[in-house]
Parts: sequence; structure tokens; C-alpha cells
Amino acid sequence: MAKVGLFYGSTTGKTADAAEQMQAALGGDTVVDLHDISDKSAANLAEYDYLIIGCPTWNIGDLQDDWDAIFEDLDDVDFSGKTVAYFGTGDQVGYADNFQDAMGILEEKIAELGGKTVGYWPADGYEHNDSKAMRDGKFCGLALDDDNESEKTEERIQTWCSQVKSAFGI
Repeated sequence: MAKVGLFYGSTTGKTADAAEQMQAALGGDTVVDLHDISDKSAANLAEYDYLIIGCPTWNIGDLQDDWDAIFEDLDDVDFSGKTVAYFGTGDQVGYADNFQDAMGILEEKIAELGGKTVGYWPADGYEHNDSKAMRDGKFCGLALDDDNESEKTEERIQTWCSQVKSAFGI
């Protein structure tokens, strides 16, 4: 079985916590290698055929600082043949006009570079106005909002991870 690389950026710890929960839900460290992107380079993404990318949205629709620092370097990575799932953390109430934008920004770039996106997530039940992460009425990955719906995070992660397991064949 091919190993999964889960790369995340986290400033407040919420995205890191979600990444750890995902690693456990997907089978632990024998299945998923967990990487804080602040300690890695874009080139490290090339080491895996199956990727999970996690990024919170900051300020008014911006990438988290560690992802922003390597964003242009993603152009040097060949994502063709790679299957990629995304998750984001954000605040749908306080930032309703750009909820999950960072996830959408990363997915758009990596898809343009050949990555195959899996793990789309329904937008039903979210209260936001707009998002760069929307694709045909769904989010391009798992949308988490611990600021307003922390009670839904664990169930959302479990459900999404089941979907990703199937897409990755693990």
C-alpha cells in the first residue's frame, strides 16, 4: 500500500489538531505521514502519490503564512499522477465572503499542475456567502469551522476520511 503524505499549515493549532485526527482516522502513522509544512519544502510533496493538503484561511481570504511562503515553489512540483484531498479550517460567520478560500487557492494551483482532486464535500448546512473553494456546488475538500461549529468537527472528519480512504484505495 502506498503511503499518504498529509501536509498542513497551522497558526493557532486548529488545523494541526484536525490533521492529527485525520491521521488516526485513516490508520495511523503506518498509513499517513504527518508533515507541518513550515518544516518542509514544496519538493517534499513530490515524494507521495497520495496527498492530503490542509490549510486555514487567514485575514481576508489569504493562505496561512507557511503555505504562502512556498506557494510559488509549487510550480516546480509535478503533480501529474498524484491524487490529492484537501481540508481547510475557517470561520464561516466572521468571514462569510471568503470562507475556505485558502483551500480553494491551493486546490486550483495543484489541479492546474496535474493533481487529481478527490474528497469533495457538500456545502449544505454551511452559512457563508462565497468561497474560492466551491466547485459545482460543493467544497473542493473538507470545510471545518471550529469557531462556530466545533461540535461537528469530529463527525465531519470521520465521514470525510471514509470517503478519502475509498478514493485512495486504503
